[in-house]
Amino acid sequence: MQTFFIGFFGLAAIVFAVAVFRTSSMMRSALALLFSQTALGALFLALQAEFLGVLQIMMMATEMSIMAIFMVMFMMDPGGLGGMDMSHQKRLSMIAGLGAVMLVSAIAAYTRWQELASLSQAAAADEQIRHLGRELLGRSMLVFETAGITILTAMIATTAVAVKVPAENASHES
Repeated sequence: MQTFFIGFFGLAAIVFAVAVFRTSSMMRSALALLFSQTALGALFLALQAEFLGVLQIMMMATEMSIMAIFMVMFMMDPGGLGGMDMSHQKRLSMIAGLGAVMLVSAIAAYTRWQELASLSQAAAADEQIRHLGRELLGRSMLVFETAGITILTAMIATTAVAVKVPAENASHES
């Protein structure tokens, strides 16, 4: 049953990732990206990596909510009723994509997975979570705090720049 869900969510993630670039609407592309990343989170859950799966789904839900707010604020057509071309530099993109697929396929085909599996001795799940918690709340805490404050500052600054001051209020402030 686990193999079925791994295949299903893996295929769903790929299908929705392709849909991101195949649609002509920014909103539909955003929804396809959300579904693709959610399927990736569900794939983590199917692989019994619960922490990564829930984290992936929570991050993408938050990110997509923020992106939807900015799309409504700044886009002329946030609903995506007008057509737009979502692909640029098509020839270069095709070459880079095919090259990446060939490289990943070659790595997957020629890696000796059994030897690698026998070398690694994974710790128990609770021990892995304990190590992750110590890493996140230990030496990496300053990095995460700085990134969070920077993102919050950028969001506030962008919103402040986007708000238009009415003409009568602008004359009273001078």
